[in-house]
Amino acid sequence: MKLAGLKSVENAHDESVWAATWVPATETRPALLLTGSLDESVKLWRPDELELERTNTGHCLGVVSVAAHPSGVIAASASLDSFVRVFDVDTNATIATLEAPPSEVWQMQFDPKGTTLAVAGGGSASIKLWDTATWKLVATLSIPRPEGPKPSDKSSSKKFVLSVAWSPDGRRLACGSMDGTISVFDVARFKFLHHLEGHFMPVRSLVYSPSDPRVLFSASDDAHVHMYDAEGKSLVGAMSGHASWVLSVDASPDGAAIATGSSDRTVRLWDLGMRAAVQTMSNHTDQVWGVSFRPPGGTSVRAGRLASVSDDKSISLYGYS
Repeated sequence: MKLAGLKSVENAHDESVWAATWVPATETRPALLLTGSLDESVKLWRPDELELERTNTGHCLGVVSVAAHPSGVIAASASLDSFVRVFDVDTNATIATLEAPPSEVWQMQFDPKGTTLAVAGGGSASIKLWDTATWKLVATLSIPRPEGPKPSDKSSSKKFVLSVAWSPDGRRLACGSMDGTISVFDVARFKFLHHLEGHFMPVRSLVYSPSDPRVLFSASDDAHVHMYDAEGKSLVGAMSGHASWVLSVDASPDGAAIATGSSDRTVRLWDLGMRAAVQTMSNHTDQVWGVSFRPPGGTSVRAGRLASVSDDKSISLYGYS
């Protein structure tokens, strides 16, 4: 796989762009790129020409995460205003508004079947699970406190949960914390299974391999990308190459590569067979907060696409075949 820069949109938002994901194609339209920004807006972009489809407002503070339902019909945006807004992708009608205490709404992701929305709970050191049929909170998965005579407030605050990822079979949920630990849960039993060790700084992004439900990738402020056997609790690879914090990671649809975005202003493509960065893209002039591969599917999809978003307010689109 080799990336080729296709298009960049400068000033795609009025402020830093912190989140990006693809809304899957439906029978009536192709996949769309969904971006969220500190300018409080969410925007939808057409997949190949990056033309703006529409702008959605509704938050009163910056948007920190966006998520798309596997059906492609609905999506969600999470904001520093402590609300998650669930909306119809084609009409922008609000379907539900989920409220959380301050600083408890960070990354979120729909499960592969689309029945549950998992939201990283920030300061509450938990993941909240919302039922997408009723939009009721169905479970709170709490990260166990560290063992010890008297865990101080200092140690518990380190479990601030930033990132969340579902396994492709929907059986496992992983979350990354400020202290570098990754926690893995059995979703059906609402049960904490184990921690994955290896990072010592915040884990801002996680993604499971689409081709192997055991393999989990993590991006951390320690400038490393880790590859875990999430079931066997083992670190199977540590990849380095970024000069600073790794802020985002995503896996290619075939599971053969991952892409990362970093505060060193680059996007890197990693070959998993070689366990090494094989390409560095320097389209951005500031921190790269999000990278996202377009999912397969849709009638007009001839080649792969990767999008990246940055503090420089721009979106970049890359192609690969």
